[in-house]
Amino acid sequence: MLDPFLLVVIGIILALVFDFGNGLNDAANAISTIVATRVLSLRMAVLLSAFFNFIAAFVFSVAVAKTIGKGLVNLEAVTVTIVLAGLIGSIAWVYFSSYIGLPVSASHALIGGFLGSALIGAGFNSLILSGILPVFAFIFVAPFLGAIGSFLFSSLVSRLVKNQPPGKINNWFKKLQLISVSVYSLGHGTNDAQKTMGIISLMLFSGGFLGTQFDIPWWVIIISHTTIALGTIAGGWKVVKTMGTKITKLRPINGFCAETAGAGVVIGSSLFGIPVSTTHVISGSIIGVGLTKRLSAVRWGIARNIIWAWILTIPVTAFIGALSYLILNPVINFL
Repeated sequence: MLDPFLLVVIGIILALVFDFGNGLNDAANAISTIVATRVLSLRMAVLLSAFFNFIAAFVFSVAVAKTIGKGLVNLEAVTVTIVLAGLIGSIAWVYFSSYIGLPVSASHALIGGFLGSALIGAGFNSLILSGILPVFAFIFVAPFLGAIGSFLFSSLVSRLVKNQPPGKINNWFKKLQLISVSVYSLGHGTNDAQKTMGIISLMLFSGGFLGTQFDIPWWVIIISHTTIALGTIAGGWKVVKTMGTKITKLRPINGFCAETAGAGVVIGSSLFGIPVSTTHVISGSIIGVGLTKRLSAVRWGIARNIIWAWILTIPVTAFIGALSYLILNPVINFL
């Protein structure tokens, strides 16, 4: 069997590859609206978002990381091989989706891959249903909250400024959007980087490198936030284009309302330790501001494709994770 230390090192590298891909695909979450409204160039938007992705390491707790690490599968049942196989499932889906420009949930890709490999490697009884059910529920709840929140907030803001000249409104919200995108990026960093923290810490614990107490080492926090920030800097234009220009037409006031409502959902979920899809949240928020104009303002064909990607993410990654375990386990034991 391969040396446990080597297995953990390989696992950490794969986790960081996932983390980079998370930033790559999810860069669109934070910057799509501000690029679409032409408040910032793509280059400046990704740099701003990456900065706040990293800064989030010093702002919030690690509640989401602990949910991922010990709230989904019994710690005693997890092996490094199970985690490795889960990472392979999530990485395959995230990078494929980024390549074709499809916004997906990197969070649910990670969870799906991990659960699929755990189901095959440790059995159904290893799964913690009380931890898994809220995650599954928020597949639907999070975008709904984003849509409702942005619809109500956008309606209120539009009413407050309805008597102001359009030029003045644009100037106001171009400035305000710099704040809203920064806060959203902060929320994105704290929720999404923590998923990688949880997986790396889980591998360290399973490999016997954390002692008897599961915790999140400080260096894991820093390296996870750094990697997701680098992925955000490299964020794919295809996904940004889909999110920012194809769902509905956005102006600065719309971008501000979508980002503010989305940030509230993501940060609130993070404080309660609930891993949510920032992709789902901002997509729902963009749809919400589109609905304040009229029903036909939302391009439902594009929205339907994104929703199908949401539905398929966990089953597809769970299948790849399970298949990866069936291939990896005998190979690792043989070596």
